[in-house]
Amino acid sequence: MNSLEVSIRNTKSKGELNSLRQKGEVPAIIYGGTEENQKVSLPKKQVKYLIDQENFLSNIITLNVNGESIKALPREVSYDTLTDDPIHIDFLRIVKGAKIIIEIPVKFINNEKSPGLKRGGVLNIVRRKIELKCATEKVPNELVVDLEGLEIGTSIKISSISLPENVKPTIQGRDFVVATVAAPTVFKEPEKPAEETAAEGAEGTEGTEGKEGAEGAEGAATEATAKEGGEKAPKGDKGKEEPKKDQKAPAEKK
Repeated sequence: MNSLEVSIRNTKSKGELNSLRQKGEVPAIIYGGTEENQKVSLPKKQVKYLIDQENFLSNIITLNVNGESIKALPREVSYDTLTDDPIHIDFLRIVKGAKIIIEIPVKFINNEKSPGLKRGGVLNIVRRKIELKCATEKVPNELVVDLEGLEIGTSIKISSISLPENVKPTIQGRDFVVATVAAPTVFKEPEKPAEETAAEGAEGTEGTEGKEGAEGAEGAATEATAKEGGEKAPKGDKGKEEPKKDQKAPAEKK
């Protein structure tokens, strides 16, 4: 369980709050139970470290106020719109027996032990957080889903998740789905063995050589034919006989 050293603050105006923030402090308030609300401030560096940790809003934190330890649950964090630094935090005081409605993150483990995912299946997450109703002192940090042994087509429902005693989902009356192991949308064509690939490459090479040889022979034959034709064939009109000038045309029959 995480803990923070906090200080009592007596700020009343926005100017005093801004001055406190400039000193590296984050204003906060502790409320809940029968006690009065307490105005406190926390070191910004420690607050940012805790916020960067997983599941900050579902972690019970011990606040040390002037020697008194108060267990509280972070309920809301306000951030600066420009710097994204935390500027205010609301803490709910943990009171035994008090009920709370809270969203708890879902964590999936043993992905590598799922046969369905190994064969290319996809983990389709329907709900990354589940809203629960429970006692403030029994808030689970996270809900764990074990994927070991799950095949393609498996639906993970809320009934398959182990919940602490007296912790119930706010959705009642149906066994809703949290995630599924879905079939892949694209199937990869299996790779061919190296021997087949090498054989196809050899056939392609032989075919290319045969084609090139045929084209070469055909070209040589064409060239030889053209050469022979050039030697035998007369050029132009020199091969034609011209009629003799003194030869008379035959008389027309009457």
